[in-house]
Amino acid sequence: MSREPQIPTVSTETLHVSTVAIDGRAVLLEGPSGSGKSDLALRLIDRGAVLISDDYTILVRSGDALLASAPATIAGRIEVRGLGIIAMPHVGRIPVTLLVRLASGFDRMPLDKMERRIAGIVVPEVILDAHEASAPIKVELALKRLSNPA
Repeated sequence: MSREPQIPTVSTETLHVSTVAIDGRAVLLEGPSGSGKSDLALRLIDRGAVLISDDYTILVRSGDALLASAPATIAGRIEVRGLGIIAMPHVGRIPVTLLVRLASGFDRMPLDKMERRIAGIVVPEVILDAHEASAPIKVELALKRLSNPA
């Protein structure tokens, strides 16, 4: 009798991403240092999002969900360039809904649906330029499209 390999229902990854919660859904902001992760997170927070984690996020697979939280050493803190590290209200263990990869020079009209597998969970992915004034609105529109695909 052969046994099918079991996929663990709980696994953990730590990613170099800043993360905010928008309406109870975690959005991962990924990019190299200086790409605008913290700045975009701050602008989303100004629009009503809540900080989960700045710079590094712990992602835990629990069943079919991927939950985002801050490492204890940085929980409730965000780097604001020119001001330093600022304390801020935060939440944790929020289900991940979207990964935003920060870049410049990408296709205006992506042809293919993009996604990334994190800790065994498939997460939809979009590419945005964090430095554009419209970047926070685009993140919100991407989330809205995931809720109401047209």
